[in-house]
Amino acid sequence: MLIQSKKIWIADQFVPAMLEVKDGRISDILPYGSRTADTDYNDLRIVPGFLDIHCHGAYGFDTNDANEDGLRNWTRNVVDEGVTAFLATTITQSEEVLTKAVANVARVMEDGYEGAEILGIHFEGPYLDMVYKGAQPEQHIVKPTVEQFRRYQEAAKGHIRYITMATETDEDFALTHYLTENGVTVSIGHSAATYEQAVMAYAHGARSMTHVYNGMTPFNHRANGLVGAAYRIRTMYGEIICDGNHSTTAALNNYFMSKGPDYSIMISDALMAKGSPAGSRYIFGGNEIEIYPDGSAHLTSTGGLAGSTLRLNDGLRILVEEAMVPFNYAINSCTINPARCIGADDRKGRIGVGMDADLVVLEPDYKVHQTYCMGRAQL
Repeated sequence: MLIQSKKIWIADQFVPAMLEVKDGRISDILPYGSRTADTDYNDLRIVPGFLDIHCHGAYGFDTNDANEDGLRNWTRNVVDEGVTAFLATTITQSEEVLTKAVANVARVMEDGYEGAEILGIHFEGPYLDMVYKGAQPEQHIVKPTVEQFRRYQEAAKGHIRYITMATETDEDFALTHYLTENGVTVSIGHSAATYEQAVMAYAHGARSMTHVYNGMTPFNHRANGLVGAAYRIRTMYGEIICDGNHSTTAALNNYFMSKGPDYSIMISDALMAKGSPAGSRYIFGGNEIEIYPDGSAHLTSTGGLAGSTLRLNDGLRILVEEAMVPFNYAINSCTINPARCIGADDRKGRIGVGMDADLVVLEPDYKVHQTYCMGRAQL
């Protein structure tokens, strides 16, 4: 298959080019018009497929539901927003519920599905701080242990590859060490850690922060907190929800411009309510959630924010057009940066020969014109 456009994102710039796709991968890249294309997208932008490494569900399905059909429906439909790969994300619950949830993801991964690729599992909780728990149910928050995590990873058949935890509760960084040694990315989140404790967590292997600004100690000029650490530790990845609700566009600009182009990660933190109308109510982690007209999700009990319904193509638009973040910073945050963070950059995250043919064709208003997953057109 040959597709071409005058604007393909290669080497941090848009260039006129033609992509040859064979067996799900990009087999060659040629000058625009050098051969007869099967599809010519003219001036529409072609960018790498989006990766969402923090998303709980969509279309009425939550990862904790442990429902195969719901997960398969999610993979089929999330391509509408340009997502070509993601990590199915859990929320704190009992060991029984979480064991079933991760086993379900592993089963679907092995049995097959269509659409976006499930790269594995983001295990958010249950090793969190009680004060910064957010919408996570406190009755199931526990101290981290290597022994318990091993049980979860066994049920997941090794597919847990990213974990959110309050590293200050990890005695002697025992679990942090174990995870790092076994290829699981440790992300500090829902945490009361000080700036100094964050630096120590980095020294012991933590390499990311979960939804920066939210669920963490704030920045103060004398007590810098986790937000200060997110700014200061240049080679620490940091997820950020780019919906304009969890953080203002000014805060997004401050973070991205401080962090640079290589370590910010756009996430949706999307709930099962994504794809549902305003006013819809769902149970998330044992708490009732309502969707507001702006698409944000809130606890009905307190009104507090509890995840989002963000589509990643909308997040890209918000970053570039409203937060005034440079395009390369913005596109990296949902492509190559998350791929590098979880060790999937050998085949995901950029357009190049030998890479998976995961591509998004964007219209001028950031609507998705077409998505390719491993070279297969989805829309």
